[in-house]
Amino acid sequence: MRYNGYPRNVTSYPVTGPKIGVVGGGQLARMMAPAATELGFDLRVLAESPEVSAVAAAKETPVGDYKDLEALREFARDVDVLTFDHEHVPGEYLQTLMSEGVNVQPRPDALLHAQDKIEMRKAVDRLGLPNPRWAEVTTVDELVAFGDSSGWPVVLKTPRGGYDGKGVMVLDDAAEARGEKPQQWFDGLAERTDFSSLLVEEKVAFSRELSALVARRDSGEVRPWPVAESIQVNSVCDEVIAPAPGIDDAVAQRAQDAAVKLASELGVTGVMAAELFEVPGSEHGFLVNELAMRPHNSGHWTQDGSVTSQFEQHLRAVLNLPLGDTALKGEVALMKNFLGGANEDLFAVLPTVLETDARAKVHLYGKSVRQGRKIGHINMTGQVAELDQLRASATQLASYFTDGIDN
Repeated sequence: MRYNGYPRNVTSYPVTGPKIGVVGGGQLARMMAPAATELGFDLRVLAESPEVSAVAAAKETPVGDYKDLEALREFARDVDVLTFDHEHVPGEYLQTLMSEGVNVQPRPDALLHAQDKIEMRKAVDRLGLPNPRWAEVTTVDELVAFGDSSGWPVVLKTPRGGYDGKGVMVLDDAAEARGEKPQQWFDGLAERTDFSSLLVEEKVAFSRELSALVARRDSGEVRPWPVAESIQVNSVCDEVIAPAPGIDDAVAQRAQDAAVKLASELGVTGVMAAELFEVPGSEHGFLVNELAMRPHNSGHWTQDGSVTSQFEQHLRAVLNLPLGDTALKGEVALMKNFLGGANEDLFAVLPTVLETDARAKVHLYGKSVRQGRKIGHINMTGQVAELDQLRASATQLASYFTDGIDN
């Protein structure tokens, strides 16, 4: 007979808990490490190179290619669960690992809806949730027919591999759709092995972007966080505010319910972010934009603004452990990203940042500075009445990291 996972006659219990393997060594894996340490888990990372962000944070970080099945096999050999820093691992490899007994979370049939935007659109339609108008297209003529029917402009997307504005093309009219660049995308389909068609969507006239973050575990337990506003600059997440200021209570509830339904019906395990377009006056008040099945940039505020961070919750969920409270610690929480810029010495400005506003919680990713690269973020919490002040302070502090401090 076993007790709490161990035989009753065992008198010496292991010091560390389950072994969690994370594929991908970016900042998301790096930020899982403190949560794993606090809970006594053994976090291991399959790193793309010895220089990636998570290497400094995890105890074991073998270097391997996530597109190499043998590298994945070797890494997964003795972990209790395999999870992800990104969604780019080939689904057929994950199916193979599962057939060989590896505990993959989220499972590939769920992860597919974050990997393939066409499959995601089909699922949103199937579940009766609000989609923008969309179509699967294989020729320029089909693209133009969609634009003429739905109205211009339209957004053409590669169904796989795009992020932060990559793999996305806005086309204003039929003449632009028949231009050289769209034709190159269609011509390239014959050489692709990961997809055979493109996705075209109406260009949604939205008021702002929202993020409905949720976590689910295999038992079926689901916990959402408050719906947040996500502010994008040049197609990169710049700032997140939770709860979304001024959001209608009914819209917020429907957005939470939609995220919970997606996570539950698709069998998601771990954290899922439903990125939404707020569309005032529409039936639901929003449309589904994209899904991510892992901790997400729009959830970084939870590190300091929620009782349970998205990183701890993800680890709990993929191990099928009871989920933590998602309530805010204060009335409002915000996250401000900062990118690489003119300042190359982040630690030279750190004392000034910490002295300028003691409420700021700084998270550096351990990355070398490169123009436009995400290198860290600042979290702040407080009262709704001081939100403008918090945002102004976070923006100033972020500028110090990016641009340096004028003496």
